[in-house]
This record gives sequence, C-alpha cells and structure tokens, in this order.
Amino acid sequence: MRVVNFSYARNNLKKLIEDVVDGEDFIVISRRDAPNAVLLSLDSFNSLMETVHLLKSPANVAHLARSLAQMEQGQWIATEGVGP
Repeated sequence: MRVVNFSYARNNLKKLIEDVVDGEDFIVISRRDAPNAVLLSLDSFNSLMETVHLLKSPANVAHLARSLAQMEQGQWIATEGVGP
C-alpha cells in the first residue's frame, strides 16, 4: 500500500493508474481536511465485489467454511485442471 497526497495524485494520475493496473494492490490518496480515497484497478475492484457478493449470504459463508475445512482435511477430489 502506498499513500500519496492529492496534489501528487492529480499531477501523476496516469502513472498511478499504470501502477495499479500493472499489479500494485491499491494507492491511498490523502486529502487535507477531507476523507481519503483509494485508487485500484478494475480487476481488483471486481474481485472485491465478487468477494462481497459471496460473503453477503450466510448460507454461502457456511458452505465456503465447510469446503475449506474439507480441503484442509484432505477431503477433495482432483479433476482435470483443478486441485488444491
């Protein structure tokens, strides 16, 4: 995580966007006397939204927890292209 001030972000927006698209997790943009913001790639944003969607349902959370426990106990079946 990197923190930059608003003026730096404004003057270097193209570079900051390239950085997050090329793999930097996210960049915090700090603002004086105002809430901060976060810059992240669309891929990271979509991944976050998918996680939020999956964890929104208690049934999904329970199913994921059971699946992880089964995997940790070695109770999984490998299929083509899939495995732990």
